[in-house]
Amino acid sequence: MDFMKLNDAIMPKPTVSVGGVSVFKGFLSSSDQLQIVDDLRLVARKAPIFSPKTKSGKPMSVRTTAAGAFGWFSDHQGYRYVSQQPSGLDWPEIPASIMSIWKIMAGCVPDPECCLVNYYGEGARMGLHQDRDEANFDWPVVSLSLGDDALFRVGGVERGGRTESIWLQSGDVAVMGGVARLNYHGVDRIKFGSSRLLKGGGRLNVTLRVVR
Repeated sequence: MDFMKLNDAIMPKPTVSVGGVSVFKGFLSSSDQLQIVDDLRLVARKAPIFSPKTKSGKPMSVRTTAAGAFGWFSDHQGYRYVSQQPSGLDWPEIPASIMSIWKIMAGCVPDPECCLVNYYGEGARMGLHQDRDEANFDWPVVSLSLGDDALFRVGGVERGGRTESIWLQSGDVAVMGGVARLNYHGVDRIKFGSSRLLKGGGRLNVTLRVVR
């Protein structure tokens, strides 16, 4: 599906629901993916990718950058949104190609204020966590998968208990909203080299959020 040719009258239906998270398998066509990757390269030129640290000072296995009014940051002070990148400059604008996906998937809600871009290299993972640094949980989180396959795991709103997993491939889009908005979720591993989209391999996960 070429999302750039969709109109507002066409509302896609999810392929599958995993732990309440709606997954749209293969939503982004090959040409869509290439366009978004090109746009993200421009973002990375203005906001170079960096390695956030946990509260204990340990570098995370993912590397990150962002676009929009806010980016996500972590250091000894904890996890938070910040209005400027580590260099002190404002974050670049969210690319139009990515904004288009938000408008299709999120509907008539405020525009996203953060486009978080996480890069997963070989061996990178993301532990189970909640997206709860935002001021209002009524708005969904829209997530794009680009590059290598990732084993995505979803739990409930409480830590522990039953979880479900699904392999996300390049071009898949996931939406966390409604009762699943605060579900714990994470990436157990990626299948490094499973995609040719990114030179050198790896996965880009792009998430769109309303912060305020």
